[in-house]
Amino acid sequence: MENRKKDTTQPPILVTGGTGTLGRQVVARLMQTGHPVRSLGRRAAHAEPGAEFVVADLATGEGVAEALAGVETVVHCAGSAKGDDVKARTLVDAAKRAGVRHIVYISVVGADTTPIEGPIDRAMFGYFGAKHAAERIIAESGIPWTTVRATQFHDLTLKTLEQLAKMPVMPVFGGMSFQPIDSGEVADRLVELATGEPAGLVPPIGGPKVYGMDELARSYLAAQGRRKPIFGMPIFGTAARAQKSGVNLAPDRAVGRRTWEEFLAETVAPERVAGRQAA
Repeated sequence: MENRKKDTTQPPILVTGGTGTLGRQVVARLMQTGHPVRSLGRRAAHAEPGAEFVVADLATGEGVAEALAGVETVVHCAGSAKGDDVKARTLVDAAKRAGVRHIVYISVVGADTTPIEGPIDRAMFGYFGAKHAAERIIAESGIPWTTVRATQFHDLTLKTLEQLAKMPVMPVFGGMSFQPIDSGEVADRLVELATGEPAGLVPPIGGPKVYGMDELARSYLAAQGRRKPIFGMPIFGTAARAQKSGVNLAPDRAVGRRTWEEFLAETVAPERVAGRQAA
């Protein structure tokens, strides 16, 4: 899609985490619609060309007020393994002062249904608890909001498998299933929501198919042309039981189109070919 001419009469849409896996795709798609876009990140590396870029830190609050100046809509994509609730609080407090009229938040399927009751739960699945806390902070802020939950991104699933495959025996969580979705399709949905009216909690979005973690591991190794033993590692705790029951899945909302197999063929297989040519 060609970029439409930028409409400079509109206030910029701020995308937090604008240099991340999801955020940079949201920035690019918003630019295609002709909206002025301001991308927030902790450093300018990998900033999307053509978008205004601001350095700010949602963990400390440094630069956040300046980033929100003149902004009416925020797409909150900044996320990490922990601290999402702290970042949401920082954003909301500054957004109130700036007069923001709409916050769009990307959360994760299972945020509200993964119980975090003890140290094992917090260590293994604390991310879900932080996401749910961030959801509540935004919903209770008094600022009109929209939240959409998504299943696991192809990109992040791949990174996890890459790390696990470095071990002599590749461990996977026994009994766990995932429903990977293309991050570009999630970006499309966020742009649709950001350019519409606040809608509260909207239906989740999931990838086209559910896989056992062992299936994902085998398909990843096959795409690389590798063989390695796979070990089903037991996981314990209340949160693990909930996840194994499927609270992190949205099979009735399998709206994603790009499959895990297509993603692997386009992402991992070219690297395999390049490696052979280099050898």
